[in-house]
Amino acid sequence: MLDHESLLEMLELARWAPSGDNTQPWRFEIVSDRHIAIHGSDTRDWCVYDFKGRASHMAHGALLETLRIAATAKSCTARWKIRPDRPDTAPIYDVFLQHEEGLQADSLLGAIRERVVQRRPMRLRPLTCDQRKGLSSAVGDNFELQFFESFSERFAVARLLWSNAKLRLTCPEAYAVHARVIEWGAQYSEDRIPDQAVGVDPLTAKLMQWVMGSWSRVEFFNRYLFGTIAPRIQLDFIPAIACGAHILMRPKAPLDSLEAYLEAGCAMQRLWLKATTLGLSLQPEMTPVIFRWYACSQCSLSSESKINSEALRLAESFDNVIGAEDARSNAFFCRVGTSAKPQSRSLRLGLDRLMHVPERA
Repeated sequence: MLDHESLLEMLELARWAPSGDNTQPWRFEIVSDRHIAIHGSDTRDWCVYDFKGRASHMAHGALLETLRIAATAKSCTARWKIRPDRPDTAPIYDVFLQHEEGLQADSLLGAIRERVVQRRPMRLRPLTCDQRKGLSSAVGDNFELQFFESFSERFAVARLLWSNAKLRLTCPEAYAVHARVIEWGAQYSEDRIPDQAVGVDPLTAKLMQWVMGSWSRVEFFNRYLFGTIAPRIQLDFIPAIACGAHILMRPKAPLDSLEAYLEAGCAMQRLWLKATTLGLSLQPEMTPVIFRWYACSQCSLSSESKINSEALRLAESFDNVIGAEDARSNAFFCRVGTSAKPQSRSLRLGLDRLMHVPERA
């Protein structure tokens, strides 16, 4: 039997799982001393990056894996299942805890709070064989990693991200998301991304804040004042070259169900935590993957036809960079390397605000 305090300690760690733009699409319910229900949600109704809820579902998987790791601190296993007859927009995951005498704490436990996003340039130090091997083993048997490490490979990714960023910064649907998720003038944020963690210098951040005050300003700067150039250089091109490697995590079986994206999220979190234990910083680079999801599903990314046409071209460019000769899914794309610890980061909502509140009849 687990006491209430032990359950709260597990959830206190689990809440540090990553989610797109720090949206934290989950709420916790303690059902009994051995049963926790995770009430999931997604952001597809307002976030262009949450295509069919996939990004949120991967975040749910990362949360479930983090809870499993946190439970080992109490010598407990944590096994979950999806509650039946629930829509994908609001899944519920029932997590069952079982004490196992002698169960050792997971080796990734200490990295849960330390894991952060590093959006600034990293050192050019190559990955060691041990680092590469450790990262590959972390994702398990159902996923494989593809590394892009040489200068030519990193430059190819930089060119891809340069074009990708232009699409991201000129898409009105993406603008609405950016305006919503950045907290300006902040070093830390409980439910958004603080602007000091975005990765641009203070002067560019001030300009971005003013420009993003309205879509008409964004359009004017983009059309007449080359408004995308400075952020693309600072946020995409330079960081893409200044790292140890880019990593693509690919599933060995198609991602074709909620369970598959949950499993991908579990593997993503293990990869990220393992990178942290190996002394590596990590930054997700998911927009090429997400834009490719739109293209492969023949779905419109934007109300503007030129944006949709560019998304198709970017999907082809992405396939050229990764050497894709088939229609296999891509689950997670990121860059890694050694760097100083970021001075700004996203925090999390307090556990009291993350507890599920039942709807009134």
